[in-house]
Amino acid sequence: MKLRNAVAATLGALALTLSMSGSAFAAEGEFHYTYKEEDGQVREGALSNPANDTCVNLFGVGADEIPAGYGPQNSTDSYVILYLGADCNEDSPTEVLKPEGQRATDDMKVRSVKFTTERPSLRLMPR
Repeated sequence: MKLRNAVAATLGALALTLSMSGSAFAAEGEFHYTYKEEDGQVREGALSNPANDTCVNLFGVGADEIPAGYGPQNSTDSYVILYLGADCNEDSPTEVLKPEGQRATDDMKVRSVKFTTERPSLRLMPR
């Protein structure tokens, strides 16, 4: 009886694992951006292995009342949607960066981001 319960539990856990969407996992790699602190000091921010399908307000620029970050670079294995507004405001997506090192110009402003393994329907930045 114990063997049967152990096999059933193992098969149940395997089925649950296989049914999980790939989007629940983290993007592998780093995302970089540049921002200025209140004193004018230029800093570089980074996210390492960020979660997919989760909005991230970027450190130092993640509020609408402070200057946005700029010059984002996506060195992860996921697409990243850039938002000019905080909290990934659906009215403010600006661009999508492709995986594996795509960099935007310093004119590209960003406050929040969302990573995804599926290609978004938004306009992609040209490479």
